[in-house]
Amino acid sequence: MEVRFVAGVTPIVESSARARDFYGEKLGLPVRAEEGDYSVADLEGVKHFGLWTLRDAAMSTFGREEWPADLTQPQVTIEFEVDDVSAAVSELRSRGIDVLQDAKVEPWGQTTARLLTPEGILLGVTYTPWLREGGSE
Repeated sequence: MEVRFVAGVTPIVESSARARDFYGEKLGLPVRAEEGDYSVADLEGVKHFGLWTLRDAAMSTFGREEWPADLTQPQVTIEFEVDDVSAAVSELRSRGIDVLQDAKVEPWGQTTARLLTPEGILLGVTYTPWLREGGSE
């Protein structure tokens, strides 16, 4: 799997309001609320920095609002950008990695697949057209 760049880093939070207060007011990051409970901050040198609730992470990964009790609850998601998410999923599975979510196109237009690292990081394998050179590659 060839990674082109890190597409994003997103803390997974229990409360979007508390997270916006901490990252925005206390740390001074330029956090702005987006649709629903999602928030973002435009930071120099980072393609994407967001704040994502555990509920929304569970919904996107498993299609339900609760994170499975038998899996480590993630604290952050890191997304690795690849050219072909489905091919990357096949390669990861051939290496014995348990992929939690097969490649799918998210409502926001990004193609994602997800797995959980031994450390409890929710790792995304992604194709994000607007983050690529020219914005639509």
